[in-house]
Amino acid sequence: MTAGFSDPTVTRVAASLCSMEMTDGVESKPDHPNLSSHQIGGDQPREKKPKLPKKLYEAELARLQIELVKVQEWIKANGVKVVVAFEGRDAAGKGGVIKRIAEPLNPRICRIEALGTPTDREKTQWWFQRYVARLPAAGEMVLFDRSWYNRALVERVMGFCTEEQYREFLRTCPEFERMLVRSGIIVIKYWFSVSDEEQERRFQSRMETPTKRWKLSPMDLESRSRWVEYSIAKDAMFNHTDIKQAPWYVVNADDKRRARLNAITHLLNLIPYEDLTPAAIELPPRQSDIGYIRPPLTEQTFVPENY
Repeated sequence: MTAGFSDPTVTRVAASLCSMEMTDGVESKPDHPNLSSHQIGGDQPREKKPKLPKKLYEAELARLQIELVKVQEWIKANGVKVVVAFEGRDAAGKGGVIKRIAEPLNPRICRIEALGTPTDREKTQWWFQRYVARLPAAGEMVLFDRSWYNRALVERVMGFCTEEQYREFLRTCPEFERMLVRSGIIVIKYWFSVSDEEQERRFQSRMETPTKRWKLSPMDLESRSRWVEYSIAKDAMFNHTDIKQAPWYVVNADDKRRARLNAITHLLNLIPYEDLTPAAIELPPRQSDIGYIRPPLTEQTFVPENY
C-alpha cells in the first residue's frame, strides 16, 4: 500500500492504518459494501454531466422543500428524533446542502450544529460528550455540519489526537452509533465526495470572492497539502464505521445543484414520513380599533431609508 508514496508522513499514516487488525479490538472489513473499487482509493475524477439548468434546479428544490416541511410536521407530531451527519472534504458543498434543508424549516425543530474547536476543558472529556449534549429530543432533527468524525479525519491527519485516541475512536464509534439507533434515534451519515480538480476550482473562487473568503481557514489551506493523507484516513473511517445500523452514503458533489437535489431526495426516502399538512386556515376578522390612537411617528426611531 505504501510503495507509491514518497512522502514519509503519508507512508507512516498508511502503514499505521494497514497494521490495524481484528485482534486489536477494532472492527475491520476487507471490502466496503457501498463503494465501487475506484472510490476506495480516494475522491477520483468522474464523468461530468451537463450543468443542471438553474430553472429546473430551482423548481425541483422548491418541490423538495415542501416535502421537507411535511417531514418536519411528521417528526413533530410523532416525537421522532433524527440526526444527520454531513462529512466530506473542504469545499465539498456540505454547507450548501444543509442550508437548503434548513431554509424552509422551523429552527425550533430543525437545528444546525457546527461545533468549533474544543475548549481546554472539552479536550479532557470523553470524545463523544459534547456531541451527546447536542443530540435531538423528541420531535427534533439535528443537522451536524461535521460531527464526531472529526477525530477520524482532521484530528487524525493533523496530529491533534494520539494514536491510542484514534484507535479508541474506531473501536467505540460503531457501538456509540448502535446505541443511538437502539435509543430510537434515526442516524443518517453523508460523505460529500469532490474531485481534487473541483475542490481546487472552489478554493480559487473563495479566494477571489470577498463574501466567501472567510470560508478559507488555515486548516483548509493545510489540508490541500495533505490530500492523500485525507484519502487514507477517509478510507479507514469508512472501513471501520460503515455499519448496517448507520451506513455511509456517498454524494457525488462535483455539481453543487445536482448534489443538493440528490441528497435531499435521498434523505426524504430514508425517513418514513406521512403527509400531515394541516387543513387550510381561515383568518378571523381583525379587531376594530375601538378608539385606539397611535402615538406620533416623531416619537419613534426609524431606520434610515437609504434605498
